[in-house]
Amino acid sequence: MYNVPSRTGLNILPTTCLELSKIENIVAIKEASGNLSQIVEIASLCKDNLHIYSGNDDQILPVLSLGGLGVISVLSNIIPSVVHKMTEDFFSGNIKDAIETQLNTLSLTNSLFCEVNPIPVKAALNIMGYSVGIPRLPLVEISNAGKEKLKKTLLDYGLIQL
Repeated sequence: MYNVPSRTGLNILPTTCLELSKIENIVAIKEASGNLSQIVEIASLCKDNLHIYSGNDDQILPVLSLGGLGVISVLSNIIPSVVHKMTEDFFSGNIKDAIETQLNTLSLTNSLFCEVNPIPVKAALNIMGYSVGIPRLPLVEISNAGKEKLKKTLLDYGLIQL
C-alpha cells in the first residue's frame, strides 16, 4: 500500500491498515503521511503483519526506529550511496553516523520538494548532467526560482561545480 495523503487527498488510517494487513497479498505500506504518531499506531496495531517503509526522506530514521524496514526514496535518485549508507549505519547500530547523515541531507531533501514531485528531482538530475528529460503532462518544467534553489543546494552539497 502507499499512503500519501498529499497526493490522494485521503489518509489510510491505522485501523484500515490493520484490516488490510489481514489480506494475504498486502504485506507492506509506504507511509508518507508525515504523521509519526500515526506510524507508531500502525506499527503497534499491525506488528509483523505489515512491513513499514518510510515514504518521506526527512523521516527515514524516525520510521526505522519504529521498526520500519527501509525507505522508498526520492533523495536516493540523487545520492543513492548516501541514503544506502544511512540505512546501513542505522541497522548496524551506528546510530550517531546515521543521524548525522539524516540531518546533513535535510537541505537537499527540502530542495527536492520545492515543487511537486517529480519535477525537482528530474531537474536536479538534468542539472547534474544526466539527461532524464522533462516531466510528462500535466506536470511542467521546474520554475526559474525552483531551478536556482536546486542549483545552489546541489552546489553546496558538492554535487555540481560552476
